[in-house]
Amino acid sequence: MSTTILSIILGIGGMFGWGIYDFLGGVFARQIGSIKSLFWSQLAGFISILVLAVVFKPVFNAPAWVILLSLLAAIFYSAGYLFFFKGFEMGNVSIVAATMNLWAVFTMLFAFMFMGQRLSAMQTAGVLMILLGAALASVNWGEIGKQGFRLSSGVKEAVFGAFFFGIFWNVSEVISEKAGWVLTTLYIKFGIILFLLIFSLAAKREIGPGKISAKTRSMILLMGVIEAGAVALVNYGLTIGDAILITPIASALSIVTITLAVIFLKDKITKTQGLGIITAITGIIATAF
Repeated sequence: MSTTILSIILGIGGMFGWGIYDFLGGVFARQIGSIKSLFWSQLAGFISILVLAVVFKPVFNAPAWVILLSLLAAIFYSAGYLFFFKGFEMGNVSIVAATMNLWAVFTMLFAFMFMGQRLSAMQTAGVLMILLGAALASVNWGEIGKQGFRLSSGVKEAVFGAFFFGIFWNVSEVISEKAGWVLTTLYIKFGIILFLLIFSLAAKREIGPGKISAKTRSMILLMGVIEAGAVALVNYGLTIGDAILITPIASALSIVTITLAVIFLKDKITKTQGLGIITAITGIIATAF
């Protein structure tokens, strides 16, 4: 199989995995809260990656600074999803997911500022499209005349989440180059669990399963496995495939999230917000060129 075809397949796998995870995260964040939903799904993902580690038998020889950097990356990833899931609790899943596309802008901005990476003319146009799309999607333009300028519920939280994800992906790239895709995923998943445990204790937030139904528990564990699979596929792809293909395809995950939200949650969006969603997604794809 050619590298190009493999890159496309891995990118699509990441797109569907993250898209499904974000949709289910939006559903269960409203039912049991963002911290519980994130913790138990990430715990399932960590166990899944442990199984992968047993199968692939990676060599645990990463230097101490890589492990410490993995823990830092885990904090950024956890913060990103805590804000993201909080946005889902408060607002329209489709609009929050579209706003979250800003993470691609933050990722490129930090890569430009701190890693010396530069954008092509097409990528610059893509970034501008993402910004325009997020602006169109995140504001209820029909209410401006009546209530003044107001962001839709959950949008502010989604922007904070996008900011932390932007930092995470640049840090994760550095770790992957030193530790490989299996250990990178394993270290970060472990760090996420550790951080969420400490955060819940410090914030005095209950993360035990409590009165969560067996069906809900099963779905949360399943979504964790799906998300871990998406992370593993993309990290693996970045080591053997074409990152310029994999990353934009996988980052178009909001296509999946929004489609599922419209079908199953009957999310309502205005024509302007719909145009913004399409514009932002098109901008992500444009960043591949």
